[in-house]
Amino acid sequence: MLFHVVPVDEWTADMDRPYAPASLAAEGFVHCSPDGPAALAIADGPYRDVPNLLVLQIDEAQLSAEVRWEGSEDMLFPHVYGPIERGAVTAVFTVCRDADGHARELTPWA
Repeated sequence: MLFHVVPVDEWTADMDRPYAPASLAAEGFVHCSPDGPAALAIADGPYRDVPNLLVLQIDEAQLSAEVRWEGSEDMLFPHVYGPIERGAVTAVFTVCRDADGHARELTPWA
């Protein structure tokens, strides 16, 4: 499974089309994380000030786009080189923050 951090409004913007974030057009791929804890670290880092975050759990086997694991020798991240078919998303989680605003856990999105 792959994990992708996304603001709620971006995920829900056009539910009839595959998900294609701005990074796909700008960089040629969709940034993903290898697991839930890594996704929480992303939510607590670059997305620290973004409210209403979700984490998508994506079944790599259901993607038509190529997935490449890239980075340095000791830190590889999955990059999806195409849009994410919504049927490949097997679960959606809400990022829950503590009183200090730190991302602490993932709970099922209702």
